[in-house]
Amino acid sequence: MANQTTNEDRDRMNQWVETWRRAGLEMDLIRRREIEAADTQKAIRQLFGDSSLVQTLPPRTSSGLVEQQAWFAKLRR
Repeated sequence: MANQTTNEDRDRMNQWVETWRRAGLEMDLIRRREIEAADTQKAIRQLFGDSSLVQTLPPRTSSGLVEQQAWFAKLRR
């Protein structure tokens, strides 16, 4: 039977899965470090240029979630 998986094949598959599981954990750590180290203001300047209106606005005191939910409530009506 050509579809039978040998113990050796099974062991290789398990090693492959374990390798990618560990790699995934490490990649998550790298991603988190990169996000935490990102300079948001610099990224905004790179995307929108130095004359961006975004730079002239004062920092928000909230996340905007309350305002977003208010808009969603109006749309539901």
